[in-house]
Amino acid sequence: MKLKLELIFKDRVGVVSDLSSLLAGHAFSISSMEVERKTDKAFVYIEAEKWDEAVERAALFKVLSRIPDLLEFRIVETLPGEEREKRFKVVLDNISDGVLSIDARGRVTAINAVLRQVYGCGPDAAGKPLASLGLPDNGLLECLEGKELLNAKREIATSDGRVQYFVTRRPIRDSNDRIVGAVELARDMREIRQLARSITDPEQIGFGDIVGRDAAIAFAISFAEQVAATDSIISIRGESGTGKELFARAIHTASRRSGPFVPVNCAALPEQLLESELFGYERGAFTGGRREGKQGLFEVARGGTLFLDEIGDMPLASQVKILRVIQESRMRRLGGSQEVAVDTRIITATNRTLERLVEEGRFRQDLYYRINVLPIHIPPLKERLDDIPLLVEHFLLNLAARLDKPARSLTPDALDKLRAHHWPGNVRELKNVVERAAILCQGQIVRQSHILFSHEIEAGMSRQALRQGARVASTGLRDAVADFERGVIRDALTRTPSIRKAAQALGVSHSSLLAKMRKLGVGSV
Repeated sequence: MKLKLELIFKDRVGVVSDLSSLLAGHAFSISSMEVERKTDKAFVYIEAEKWDEAVERAALFKVLSRIPDLLEFRIVETLPGEEREKRFKVVLDNISDGVLSIDARGRVTAINAVLRQVYGCGPDAAGKPLASLGLPDNGLLECLEGKELLNAKREIATSDGRVQYFVTRRPIRDSNDRIVGAVELARDMREIRQLARSITDPEQIGFGDIVGRDAAIAFAISFAEQVAATDSIISIRGESGTGKELFARAIHTASRRSGPFVPVNCAALPEQLLESELFGYERGAFTGGRREGKQGLFEVARGGTLFLDEIGDMPLASQVKILRVIQESRMRRLGGSQEVAVDTRIITATNRTLERLVEEGRFRQDLYYRINVLPIHIPPLKERLDDIPLLVEHFLLNLAARLDKPARSLTPDALDKLRAHHWPGNVRELKNVVERAAILCQGQIVRQSHILFSHEIEAGMSRQALRQGARVASTGLRDAVADFERGVIRDALTRTPSIRKAAQALGVSHSSLLAKMRKLGVGSV
């Protein structure tokens, strides 16, 4: 039977030595001992084996009373080390990542429930040599030699099928930088994809998703956070592509309104259709409408936010009706006679100068004052060039998550080319340029040559068309097509490890590609 004791001493040198000698002299076999020092006291916890409780208890108390400076002692059910170990095990078994650790001799010190299930190990795996568990990969042992592995993709066959993981392995070092073990962390890629989807889901966008450290963008974010919880109308100003809808969605999320976020582009719809979309219509209101009528977006957004994008392009007749809704919080469907209460927060946005439109008579002055209560100005990208590296990293990470590939990085000269551009399309244009470069790049590093702006692509296509036209004129259409097919096939063979993989990339069968290669004299088949 095991004995567990807590002994409290007045702290002094030699306490542990005296205690060990005394217990050993009375045939108590100590299996573990732990010492904690608190102020001027020493708390000693002991686990001893081979003791008969009925016979030894009186003798034990008599023995312990002989130890100098012993203040008190008692028999306990759980030692602090056991409690910490159990708490640690509960934590490990309740996290979604897999965790496996070994000591300096390659014995398993911890393996949580996730990896026990994946590897088919029992709860008795701890304490066994890692090599004896029959795992598909014992690469963790290499970490005992100082090697590391960071976010490597691994595929493991489980009872639920093959599952992909991102695996990180690192050595564990003590205070003297000696390797005393190693740890492996494995994250299920399905969870990473779900996390990426939740981050990029428009319904989940918050102010933390707005990337930038520039003072102007930071001020815009701060101001938007302050006014988000109010019901006041917000007017967002900024050039096309600066992220006006992103701001509007973040404001809606922070407002905690229970209804939906409903965007509508006022410039994309003709006047009659815009009004039927905003206000809805009753049955039979006009030819071509739904037989049962239709709710307007003001009703759809009840309890939520209606985002009127490009309000500067709204027809004057529609502006009058919008003004009435704002003033009275009521509206009437087209063809209807009853008014409907409106409980919708309005956010407007425009890339136009409303003040100039008011002067020109193209925007109502009374509506301007109604919507311009809380204006937010978003700076163009050309005024926040220092934010480009942050935005590039953000776009590359999102693209990697969507394509299920490692994130790429840009060389300094590629970043310099991005900074030198004037960015008429702002952040939207930057996103397109970065994603295009990452897709065109064959390796992990995006170089300056991969950064292509729209005018460069158009110029390149024009030159290619001229060259192709000259080739057709000089060699004939059949030979020009054959040359083109050879180039495409050679490019596919260069980018893929086998002819079969090249065929898959080109969307043809293996036999068809072999036949085409023979016909065109490409490679040795």
